[in-house]
Amino acid sequence: MTEEPGFDPYDYPRRWEADVVLSDGGTVHLRPITPDDADRIVAFHGRLSERTRYFRYFGAYPRIPPRDLKRFITLDHHDRVGFAAMLGDDIIAVGRYERLHDHGRPSDQAEVAFVVEDGHQGRGIGSILLEHLAAAAQESGLKQFTAEVLGENSQMVRVFRDAGYQISRALEEGVIHLEFAIDPTEESVAVARSREQAAEARSVHNVLHPKSVAVIGASTDPTKVGYAVLTNLLTADFAGPVFPVNAEHPAVRGVRAYRRVLDIPDPVDLAVVAVPATSINEVMDDCLAKGVKALVVVTSGFSEIGDEGRGAEQRLAEEARAHGMRVVGPNALGVVNMDRSVRLNASLAPKLPGLGRTGFFCQSGALGTAILADAAARGLGLSTFVSAGNRADVSGNDMLQYWMTDPATDFVLLYLESFGNPRKFARLARRLGRTKPIVAVKSGRNAVSPALAATSVQVDEPSVQAVFEQAGVIRVESLAQLFDTALLLAHQPLPEGSRVAVVGNSTAIGVLAADTALAQGLELAGTPVDVGPQATPEQFAGAVREALLREDVDALVVVFVPPLAVPGTAYARELREAVAGLAEGQGKPIVSTFLAAEGVPAELAVPGPDGSPGRGSIPSYPSPERAVLALARVTRYARWRSAPRGTLVRPDGIRPEPARELVQSVMDDGTEWLTDTQVVRLLSFYGIEVTPFRIVRSADEAADAAGMLGFPVAAKASNSLLKHRSDLVGVRLDISGPETMRAAYTDLRQVSGVDTVYVQRMVAKGTSCVIGLQDDPSFGTLVSFGLSGVVNDLLGDRAYRSIPMTDVDAAGLVRAPKAAPLLAGYGGSPMADLGALEDLVLRVAALAEDVPEVRRLELEPVVASESGASVVYARVAVGRPPSRHDTGPRRLRTMN
Repeated sequence: MTEEPGFDPYDYPRRWEADVVLSDGGTVHLRPITPDDADRIVAFHGRLSERTRYFRYFGAYPRIPPRDLKRFITLDHHDRVGFAAMLGDDIIAVGRYERLHDHGRPSDQAEVAFVVEDGHQGRGIGSILLEHLAAAAQESGLKQFTAEVLGENSQMVRVFRDAGYQISRALEEGVIHLEFAIDPTEESVAVARSREQAAEARSVHNVLHPKSVAVIGASTDPTKVGYAVLTNLLTADFAGPVFPVNAEHPAVRGVRAYRRVLDIPDPVDLAVVAVPATSINEVMDDCLAKGVKALVVVTSGFSEIGDEGRGAEQRLAEEARAHGMRVVGPNALGVVNMDRSVRLNASLAPKLPGLGRTGFFCQSGALGTAILADAAARGLGLSTFVSAGNRADVSGNDMLQYWMTDPATDFVLLYLESFGNPRKFARLARRLGRTKPIVAVKSGRNAVSPALAATSVQVDEPSVQAVFEQAGVIRVESLAQLFDTALLLAHQPLPEGSRVAVVGNSTAIGVLAADTALAQGLELAGTPVDVGPQATPEQFAGAVREALLREDVDALVVVFVPPLAVPGTAYARELREAVAGLAEGQGKPIVSTFLAAEGVPAELAVPGPDGSPGRGSIPSYPSPERAVLALARVTRYARWRSAPRGTLVRPDGIRPEPARELVQSVMDDGTEWLTDTQVVRLLSFYGIEVTPFRIVRSADEAADAAGMLGFPVAAKASNSLLKHRSDLVGVRLDISGPETMRAAYTDLRQVSGVDTVYVQRMVAKGTSCVIGLQDDPSFGTLVSFGLSGVVNDLLGDRAYRSIPMTDVDAAGLVRAPKAAPLLAGYGGSPMADLGALEDLVLRVAALAEDVPEVRRLELEPVVASESGASVVYARVAVGRPPSRHDTGPRRLRTMN
């Protein structure tokens, strides 16, 4: 290698560093190799077996010669790149590529190779190295990787084969020659996502299914958190050994204690840390040396107290990941696994609900105890519960990955105060929601607490709402609504439609239920049935059963006020027996307002395996409004879940390469806003035609331009070359000849005081719309759609969807604004070609996905008519795109 002036082997892109999760749930740190790694490379090589060295170097290669060592550690991080996988201070794997030359000139190909220490093979490190090397190579302009692999090295061949790339191979004298393009393919991305899910789910599994737990800071003082955690572990009868760590006492709560975690003779899977924040470094050193798999840090005094604590928190997460551990917390309430074979309560919560099939993630430790107590009081059982506190490492996204394949969890509850990686959340929630409902409270609409600021990304409220809707997340406004919805999901089936019957013994309460149902967009299956206050329990239950058996009923609301003569329990018994097995089999959920009880009354409960309310139990709400609101939320979710998923669509006639070249040339000139001509060219590469126009500066030019465009035309004057429609200061429509064009130009010049006038071909009459791109720094690019006009702007009547978009997303977007019925002829408005609008939206989405440097785009107005959708004006701004949290190779989120 010839070193060029200014070459610095230490100067690598810092974004290439990454913490990654391996297939067994452990972690390693990836970073480029530098000359300081010489001793580590030699030590790493010395730990390789003869077989591994033979497979890598095609020979014995017992020692690295000085010349080779220098080449291994002196890289330019462009044509020659190397990554080291670090576990603590040790290198456990190395991957590298070197650009190939064709007749002495650099080519767009590179040879790639990697080797993994024997004890760490089979953990997925090779696949991760390949992903990160490919991403770095793409940044350096490379297009293709080649590799030489011994035919008997089946494990390495499998790494390349299973990566999802289109690979060509040739076998010659026992060596397999592989070639493949490194641009991400649909298959390679799917493979990476699948591996990411399995790895991150496994890492959470390690937290929730430990075989042993140490409590570091276990205390004999009942007022200390170390006492509470140990007590809760013992009270829950954890299935494995519990090791108190206390330097002053030989035993805590009757259990033998150890001075340090290193003194524990047996392996420790999970350590609950309850020591002061000032002692965390010593504890970390011991846990790293002990080989602890995961930490739950209940200690406070980190990012919630300011910059000093934020730095300590970042060091905690970085050190833990670098040594293979995941961290819940700090400032966490803890973790709970209700599985009978685990029985883990590694938390500060003394009271737990029963066993159920609900997963719960909560950011707030302060609310966590109350949430668990509330769940218990309402009869809502849980499978697992995680309160992650400051989320230095393990987050809600990790939990979504775990619950995606957890057979013990049927639906998920989230209490979110902020987002650490919103773009990833959107992707994961959309996938999980297709099989398991997600109910979320998103607080912090107007403010984020200082404790969360370090690990959070603030987002716009419209972005949150749009992503929740697109991902099928059931969004609620309060914890009370969260539990109302959860009770229905936990005990009753999803409705197959929106037709609701109301049965009760009170006309007034039945009417309240019916009014609420109609207000929430549900359909009433007939008028509410009132059996009257004098009806017997048998008559009441019979009316309920009859309603459930009706073919025009998808769900049932039961309202009951006990009469004075007969105890309510008799009605409940008859009701439960009347619907036993019927609603579940018919797929018809039942909600009730029974005795104004909240939760699942014992009279309406169907006991589960442990005696707590199980499937088929009928939830009760204090008011008919709350019962119907819960039903409406679940009905909307069921509609989303049963709707076609759609397919990712790439409209015909798209040309990304010239679009990228045009945008790059504009950026090279230091320009933000494209000129009108540049906008027209850019959009044309994506099949978006802007209605032809001419810019004129005299009456004669105006007349000539109008003739070229073809009468009738429109003319408009602008003070700033149409940077925005509000810049228009005059408009003349339906100009039908040269003389009227000259007159219109003169009038517009007098009104505006400028010479510049736009002459534009007239488009068919229709409804004016606006399509735009909103570049949210957290969720990524959102496509927006709405109808034009001051009223719509004032009310914010726009809909949003994130990219990439499916055909179903596009269809939903153009129908989502409240004013969208105007496009379908409401009130005599002209009918619009919705298909043309959908196509236009998909083309804008494709442009945003292919050219992320397009930071802002507005098509306004877009005139939608029966004959199509005409883009009258457009404006585009470009700039360097923000770094994304969920693009490129797999990596864990970092604190910024």
